[in-house]
Amino acid sequence: MSTSIRNRLPGTIEKIVSDKVVSELVIRTAAGEITSIITTGSVERMNLKKGDKVFAVIKATEVSVEKE
Repeated sequence: MSTSIRNRLPGTIEKIVSDKVVSELVIRTAAGEITSIITTGSVERMNLKKGDKVFAVIKATEVSVEKE
């Protein structure tokens, strides 16, 4: 598989919370926890489960910065 996205963080699925339409995945990476919201259909199609080794692939079109 080839992709143009450069931000690929290897990690492990820590938690999956699903409903009928969307699922929340918490992925533990060396950079910390990353949360992803994907369709429940994708979770089922990819057969994702807690403990699976995955990549968090991040394509940000905008990064905001805030200072208190």
